[in-house]
Order: sequence, then C-alpha cells, then structure tokens
Amino acid sequence: MIETQELQIRTRGNCHVVDITSEVCRAVAESRIAEGLVTVFNVGSTAGITTTEYEPGLANYDLEAAFERIAPATGRYEHEQTWHDDNGHSHVRASLLGPSLSVPVAAGKPTLGTWQQIILVDFDTRPRTRTVICQIIGEAEPARG
Repeated sequence: MIETQELQIRTRGNCHVVDITSEVCRAVAESRIAEGLVTVFNVGSTAGITTTEYEPGLANYDLEAAFERIAPATGRYEHEQTWHDDNGHSHVRASLLGPSLSVPVAAGKPTLGTWQQIILVDFDTRPRTRTVICQIIGEAEPARG
C-alpha cells in the first residue's frame, strides 16, 4: 500500500528551522500503514530536511552558524552571476543537507528517538510556503471488526 500526503509549511527563510515532526506523524497515522517507511521530501532546491534534537541552541544558532561557515551568505556564487539573484548560498546549503529523509514506520508511527525530531531548514532569502511530500509505503493495519 502507498499513501501520499502533501504538507504546506510556512517559513521565514534565511536558515529558518521548522520542526515538522507532528505533521509527519499525523500523515503516517492518517495513512493507516502499520509497518513500512515514510519518505519526507521537500519540493524545491533551496530547503532541506533532516533530523536533529530540536532545541533553541541548535534551531536558532548552531545550524545557521555551521552553514554560514560552509557556504557564507556573502560569498561569491556563479549561480547569482547567471540568474542575477541573491540565493546562491541557499542552493549550496540545501544541496549539502539534501531534500529528503526516510524513516522506518513501526506500529503505525515513525521510529524516532526520544530527542529526535524531523526538521525542514529553509535556506532561501525570503519567506516561503514550502510543499513537503510525505509518502508512506508499507502494510496497512488489519481491518478492525
């Protein structure tokens, strides 16, 4: 069985970290798939998805500081020369993080650790409404009688 759900996530851009765990868990629960896999995929090339402990130090400082060291916002990017825009660093950062994550589903829930949340990081230079696809593949719950 395959179920696909689309999430709409509002972001502020500029390395905004959004905890989307509850939305993904809700998508899995609504799918009625008990055992399988959920793939969480960001549609677009300037945001990424991963897991982390979603806490203020990481979400509001550490991740942004790390990406700023790797792909500085003020760096020179050929992408910007080609398109005459300001988000070359956003594409580089998103490419490094990756657009998707797959999580095993067991007993109808994503198998996340106690301090592990699914996050979307929007690297673009402006607020956006991001489309995130949750595709759940697996065996459905037995029918309740």
